[in-house]
Amino acid sequence: MLDRHGIPATVYERDTDPGARAQGGSLDLHPESGQRALDELGLADAFATEARPEGESLRILDPSGTIVGKHAPEPGSGTRPEIDRGALRKLLLSRVPDSALRWGHHLTGTEQLPTGGHRLHFADGTHSDCDLLVGADGGRSRIRALLTDAQPVHLSGYLSMFIADADRRRPRVADFVGPGSLMALGDNLNLGAQRSGDGSIRVSVTIRADEHWIDRQRFDTMEWPEVVARLHALFSGWAPELTALIDACDPGTLVGRTIEALPVGTRWQPRPDVTLVGDAAHLMPPVGDGANQAMLDGVMLAHALADNRGDLAAAITTYEAEMLDRAEEIAEGAAQMEQMGLAPDAAERLKSFFG
Repeated sequence: MLDRHGIPATVYERDTDPGARAQGGSLDLHPESGQRALDELGLADAFATEARPEGESLRILDPSGTIVGKHAPEPGSGTRPEIDRGALRKLLLSRVPDSALRWGHHLTGTEQLPTGGHRLHFADGTHSDCDLLVGADGGRSRIRALLTDAQPVHLSGYLSMFIADADRRRPRVADFVGPGSLMALGDNLNLGAQRSGDGSIRVSVTIRADEHWIDRQRFDTMEWPEVVARLHALFSGWAPELTALIDACDPGTLVGRTIEALPVGTRWQPRPDVTLVGDAAHLMPPVGDGANQAMLDGVMLAHALADNRGDLAAAITTYEAEMLDRAEEIAEGAAQMEQMGLAPDAAERLKSFFG
């Protein structure tokens, strides 16, 4: 976006190349945020080609397998189509000039320069100087500490598994999941399944547990049947069509991590030489807003810099005033959804919430 405004910028990326790691499942892009960003980048048509409108469908079930809520727009009427994260990344990278992208740069520290700006130090021993440092380095941001001592708070444990080529290899499970996603909620647990554009299905388990719960399970020391048995024990008494999602997952695909969020309303005093975007600025529970808000952050920051050329203080003050107000409102809603989604009676709560 900055390049479109004629403002030189360099992106330092820790990954060694675009295919260095899997990008995860799919996400829905919202008209007022993620889709707006793509439109301003001239990528609306490309997004329409890559998006999967059918992926917007969602079913919410209780532990008995009863559907308590669903969202299934008629063809052509949906507003938040899904796109695979890998496809979205390719679209965004298509708008970054090759000369402005530095792969394989793992940031290890920053240094305030006496004349203003920052020196960035990387793991390979190199460094680079900048007038404005934009921290887009995620929930565990190193750059955030330059602005605030706020730290992410632990919320839950999260496990992800994978079913490749689901329609051919696991047709009954694929049919049960459908074209979009489902969530089965209750007992402080969330068992989810989401289809991706490549025919795979990602199965997830979210549990209200302390930050060391995943480590204590020692899943990495277990044979796959032990992993499956341990997960079945979590969902004792749940409908067999739900626990069949676990049985269908490909052996060895389990990955665990903790879910965290910054305190709602996290703010700081603006500085003319550093700012934040995305999870670095406003890490939220993963309920569908994070990537959308990050993309909108980039658009709004670019506009602020273009509208206040030569005055970084004014640009950052303008950007952060809008971004922090917007993020606080969105984060409040995300926190509410996260609380409801892992409540003992989560399915009924969400049914009432959505009317």
